[in-house]
This record gives sequence, C-alpha cells and structure tokens, in this order.
Amino acid sequence: MANTQAFFLPAAPGNAGQRFCLFHAAQSTVVRGSVLYVHPFAEEMNKSRRMAAMQARALSAAGYAVLQIDLYGCGDSSGDLGDAGWDDWVNDVLLGCAWLRRQDASGAPLWLWGLRAGCLLAAAAAPRIEGDCNFLLWQPPSSGKPLLQQFMRLKVAGDLMGGNAKGIMDGMRQQWAAGEPVEIAGYAITPSLASGLEQAALAAPGSLQRAEWFELSTREDAALAPISAKTVEQWQQAGATVAARVVNGPAFWQTAEIEEASSLIEATTAAMVASTSAIKALAAAA
Repeated sequence: MANTQAFFLPAAPGNAGQRFCLFHAAQSTVVRGSVLYVHPFAEEMNKSRRMAAMQARALSAAGYAVLQIDLYGCGDSSGDLGDAGWDDWVNDVLLGCAWLRRQDASGAPLWLWGLRAGCLLAAAAAPRIEGDCNFLLWQPPSSGKPLLQQFMRLKVAGDLMGGNAKGIMDGMRQQWAAGEPVEIAGYAITPSLASGLEQAALAAPGSLQRAEWFELSTREDAALAPISAKTVEQWQQAGATVAARVVNGPAFWQTAEIEEASSLIEATTAAMVASTSAIKALAAAA
C-alpha cells in the first residue's frame, strides 16, 4: 500500500544494529494520534502478525500514524534472540516512540499499543517517555511471571518420555542462574530476558492519560478475568481513565492456524477514535 513504508531504524546509542519498521502514515490531513505497536513474545509474535497488520491499516485509515517495530533479535531486526535482554526491548520501545514524535509536529496524542508481553514492555517504557502517553492493550497480563512459566512448560511438554517436569524446570533456572541462555521451542532465552519478563508487572505509569483495554473470548457472556478487573481498578485508583471490555473472538496469538478477530479490529478502531476525541476535548477545555 502506498501509505506504508518499510525501513530500518538505527538503534539508540549503546544498542546494536538496526530495527526493522513498518510505518503506516495517517490517511488524513490532520493526524488523530501516533501509535507504536509493541509485539508479543516468541511464537505469539508470528501468530499475531496478520492481526497486527490489519489493525495498523484500520487505524491508518482512521487518521492514526502507526509504527510497527521488530524488537532486537526479532523478525528482520539486527541480532539474535539469544543475545536480547529485557532492557534492550524497553529501549527499542523508547526508540520507536521518539521516532514517531519526530514525525508529528502537531503534538498529537501518543499511544502505546501492546499485545500480551508487549503490554508489559509498554508499561516498563512509559515512565521514561517525556510527556503524557496512552495505552491500547490487547489481552494484557497482570504480570510476566505466568507468561514465562507458560513458555517454560513448552520445554517440559517436549520431553514426552522424561516424566521429570520439576527437574526440567529447575534445570532451566539453573542455566539462567549460571548466565547461560536456555533453548525453548527453538527460541534461545537469555537470563536477562527471562528475569525481566518474570519480574515485569502491569503497573500504571504516572504519565498515563487513558487506556483502552481489550480481552478476547469465544463465550458470549464473558467478563473480564478477575485479575484483570483488579488491575483495572488499581489503574483507575491511580487516576487513569480506563475503558475495559471483552470482545468475541479467538485467541489468535496461540491458535494452531492463523486466525482473525474482525470484531476486535472494529471495536478497537471505534474506541480509539472516541478516546482520542475525549483527550482533545479535555486539552481544549484546560
């Protein structure tokens, strides 16, 4: 598409190489907002590429400038995952935000759009972003510990004949403690990456204005998970405006086949337009 540009963004000083990016220019004379997509972890990133591309195009058509960035060691960016640390990825989020802000002199609202572990990275980077920011969260976990444990269980599942789940889990942690990467389902995970993910928490940054929170379920009567409802309440008590809802659709980041959740794209786009209008109205009244 003519409004989409692929390029390599030089990494910040102290970080290696370049980051592959896709930029979807806003298809309007006035930019509603700038959006950085922070992708999920390991195979979830690959499973989600189609949905991320579809949503990026929908937001672009609605007047948003959207940047998709492959984090260090992921996709077409420099480096190997076996060399990547959690701080490297947080720095890449900051790199993408800085680039987006340089493209828009109007000061349109900045949004961090995370999926799964990408939500945790957005929350980790937000306190270091100058000025206010907003969150678009897809299936956000309350912390990174269950994500790491879920990923570690893939190695246990691969040992069909061993029958020693605890020993395998302990062995992985011993490798990380010794400073060695662990290969799980074809992905080499460094001690820094494992530790950063395990310690990550979805805390509301002080600079947060608004958050649009989406979870998916195939049940018609689904409600937010209890831990999610508790986190939303904590964010609201911290002063953030949070709109959370459950949308009908498949868990596309983990399905066997590549799947789409069209209702999520429609609901996200509508919520973003309404939320951005509210932000601008508040700014005008101030």
